[in-house]
Amino acid sequence: MTTLHWADGRIEIHRVVVGPYANNVFVLRCRHTGESVLIDAANEHERLLELCQRLDVRRVLETHGHWDHIGAVTQMREAGYEVAVTSQDAPMLKDVGYDVFLDDAEVIEVGKVRLHAIHNPGHTPGSISFLVEGSPVLFSGDTLFPGGPGATKFEGGDFATIIDSIDTRLFTLPANTVVMPGHGVDTTIGTERPHLAEWVARGW
Repeated sequence: MTTLHWADGRIEIHRVVVGPYANNVFVLRCRHTGESVLIDAANEHERLLELCQRLDVRRVLETHGHWDHIGAVTQMREAGYEVAVTSQDAPMLKDVGYDVFLDDAEVIEVGKVRLHAIHNPGHTPGSISFLVEGSPVLFSGDTLFPGGPGATKFEGGDFATIIDSIDTRLFTLPANTVVMPGHGVDTTIGTERPHLAEWVARGW
């Protein structure tokens, strides 16, 4: 069964859906060097480790610290993969561990591909999205979905913050930007941007 989800001349994006909450796990691969990075070690570590070996994954990036996104972190670290998370969400990983911090505006190199970290608080204080330089792809974690923002009812969540975060940090991106969220199907910035006022009015 193929895991290839999206590709252009520079990158491949592989996707598997894992765990009881149907989490998307993405692997971004540089086609020039073959090196990859895995986004959200959510669950089903055997599948993820097989994917990592097949696609030459070098490290793991966590979009945020909620438990359904970190279920395979322990096994990934035991297998030698470095796990990165924001300092704000790091306390949520106290039971599974982490290795390095991710900061807003950090540039992560994956072979010849550059990923730009975008701090998107609101779903959690340290939620982060990743924009692929030179390709119209944004990994949005649980910040932006088709039809609205991620849930803000959990501890550390704040609706006004996530709306501001989406409006000022994500909706400034080109309309053709493909949004790949932490659960469910892809959307685009152009599809979601016109609905911001509706989301504010409904309050979720």
